[in-house]
Amino acid sequence: MGGASTEAKDHLPSSSKPLKEKTTKAERRALQEAQRAAKVSAKGEANKSGSASGATAGKVGKQPSTVKGPATPSVASADNRGGDRIVDKERKKDAPPPRMQFDDKNRVERAKKRAVFNQTEARNRVALFRHLPQYEQGTQLPDLVSKFFQLDTFHPAIYKVGLQYMAGDISGGNARCIAMLHAFQEAIKDYSTPPQKSLVRDLTAKIGVYVSFFNECRPLSVSMGNAIRFLKNRIAKLPPSLLESEAKATLSLDISRFINEKIMLADEVIVRHAATKIRDGDVLLTYGSPCVVEMLLLYAHDLGKQFRVVVVDSRPKLEGQALLRRLIAKGLSCTYTHINAISYVMREVNRVFLGAAAVLANGTVYSRVGTAGIAMVADAFHVPVLFCCEAYKFHERVQLDSICFNELGDPDAISKISGRADISYLDSLTSKEHFQLLNLMYDATPSDYISMIVTDYGMIPATSVPVIVREYRREHLLWV
Repeated sequence: MGGASTEAKDHLPSSSKPLKEKTTKAERRALQEAQRAAKVSAKGEANKSGSASGATAGKVGKQPSTVKGPATPSVASADNRGGDRIVDKERKKDAPPPRMQFDDKNRVERAKKRAVFNQTEARNRVALFRHLPQYEQGTQLPDLVSKFFQLDTFHPAIYKVGLQYMAGDISGGNARCIAMLHAFQEAIKDYSTPPQKSLVRDLTAKIGVYVSFFNECRPLSVSMGNAIRFLKNRIAKLPPSLLESEAKATLSLDISRFINEKIMLADEVIVRHAATKIRDGDVLLTYGSPCVVEMLLLYAHDLGKQFRVVVVDSRPKLEGQALLRRLIAKGLSCTYTHINAISYVMREVNRVFLGAAAVLANGTVYSRVGTAGIAMVADAFHVPVLFCCEAYKFHERVQLDSICFNELGDPDAISKISGRADISYLDSLTSKEHFQLLNLMYDATPSDYISMIVTDYGMIPATSVPVIVREYRREHLLWV
């Protein structure tokens, strides 16, 4: 082995052996001078024109050049790369910030210092949902009311809507979003730019403070987040030459256009599209009280179509009861049942129409808790499931479950029955340390159980959701 290795070393080129063994001082000096000259030559070649350097690179790599114009393609490709960087930068700027994880003690403590009112954490927090806010219900509203005259930085319209969110007087994605935008409209109307400040920066900061206040009162919905992003985008695009009165009038007009076009008119377009799927003799099923589905049923009834509606409801809110009363008052034939009987009533159903709080980029529909169970049962019975949702509720976020992001309602609502004080089976258990009440507000319906999504852009499959997200973003970027 030793001889073989020695023989292999003898066959190496002389340059690979130590310099001291093969060269003299003069030879080493000459070699160093040659290396310096090579470096200077390389620097000179690098400072030449782009075409010359491109040709040199082509010679070194021994690749035939197929470019006819030597300078133009490189400039164009550089411009394209620069445009991509600008687009990516704008996309990152528009992306919503990551939601605060409430199991991070340091961030929670910092958030408490900035909070407008005090909130008491729930005693028996559910460990699986510790990343979501869990507070004792009934303590926030009195504390916020007592600070009415102390909140000088808040417009009365903002304060009023926040109280309504907290008390539950305003519920539903569209209703909450419209109330928020109207409050912003009133606040902008009474806004005046402070001295030595810019309207764009100061107003954007104020809107951010208002948004934080609304989020304290109740976590923002996806539709509200999209509307806030739209408003901030419009504020940022205000020309500096505009007077303050003109800028405020422009923003007020933009908010009114958003409400009319993206919510009101969008619902009318959805209703007309979905009505084509209703035939005489159909048995239609809906869950809860989605406003756009109610508009659809009333519109189809006005067209003279004969059908029956099955209203499925669930505790603790029992929203379907109010929908049932309104439909019966309009003369529709209805059946009312709870969600535990869904597998029995699904046998006679022809189509299922459901509402949505949000539609995510992977086709998952985020809606009232219980919606996913109904969609799965309908799929098992081969009944088409159609979701009616406005395009402004679409979001680029991807979600596979309803654990990482959700909202927790009042836990006492599931331990008590409204209007029945005599029924209190769980009162003796609520104070127990090992007993936890969990009231989830939303769930996620996978795209596999969705037959079609009816939007103001048309009827699409769940796989086409990214197209709507892209077109909606492009439309708002070009909105003038």
